[in-house]
Amino acid sequence: MNAHIHIPRSQIERFCHRWQVSELALFGSVVREEFGPDSDVDVLVQFQPQARHTLLDMARMEDELRQIFGRDVDLVERSAIEQSRNHFRRKAILQSAESIHAA
Repeated sequence: MNAHIHIPRSQIERFCHRWQVSELALFGSVVREEFGPDSDVDVLVQFQPQARHTLLDMARMEDELRQIFGRDVDLVERSAIEQSRNHFRRKAILQSAESIHAA
């Protein structure tokens, strides 16, 4: 893992269990050299098949991750990236993503 941030594993595990996350990965500047003191954390999640979440749930998850990491967070569902019409963005995110939790 090349993430340039402290990853509180036990908090991440609890978060993933509570929200039925089967995989949580980081991407973007947090896994590259340009991560700085003002950088946000880009988080890619894949939910368990039975999970059903509303937009409000996603906002709550983002807020909870913001508290865990102590930084602003951009939360993105893996399925949204996989379905993206922007091939370059899709490829860049999926190839650079580094998993920090997998069930």
